[in-house]
Amino acid sequence: MNQNYTKLLGDILKNMAHMDHIRPAEIPDIDLYMDQVTSFMNDHLKNSKRFDDDKILTKTMINNYAKNKLLPPPEKKRYTKEHMYLLIFIYYMKGFLSLSDIQTILQPVTDRFASGTETPGIEDIYAEVYRLGKEHIAEISRDIMESFHTAANSLKDYDGEERDTLQLFNFICLLSFDIYLRKEVIERLIDGLSEDSSPKKGK
Repeated sequence: MNQNYTKLLGDILKNMAHMDHIRPAEIPDIDLYMDQVTSFMNDHLKNSKRFDDDKILTKTMINNYAKNKLLPPPEKKRYTKEHMYLLIFIYYMKGFLSLSDIQTILQPVTDRFASGTETPGIEDIYAEVYRLGKEHIAEISRDIMESFHTAANSLKDYDGEERDTLQLFNFICLLSFDIYLRKEVIERLIDGLSEDSSPKKGK
């Protein structure tokens, strides 16, 4: 495959390895007003934006999440640490799941662990997810590189720019198929959660 693509992928994976998401210790210990919440999220997740004018979180988004019961209502217009953790989970899920699906995932967690009195609390859950995610980056990078080499070894009968174009297309298709399959698994798990939480009809 074209060396430019190889270098580009290497740079992407290097940045991904050093990408630092919001650490548990960075979540403010005090309750925040909505403007402070959006400022915090937009500042700490700015490196995740694809384009400079992309919005990480807006007031409209927060109100929409509350309307769809993804978030408990604020306390005297202030948002707690529990709200912040939930907003971060929502941010990472909303790119490939509907709000309804996210609500189904978060509901059991918010009902049981977001009150601040249960152990583990939502803070402990976030810390563990953060740790697991950081450890998983290296494995994801290896899987991506394996798909890259698979695509780079395809179409050996073609030459030059035509082969480079088709190999890149193959690589993107492999990554897309991987995302498709993972999304299928997630959606089927969500459907199982929905069935478990549905009222059971009497015989």
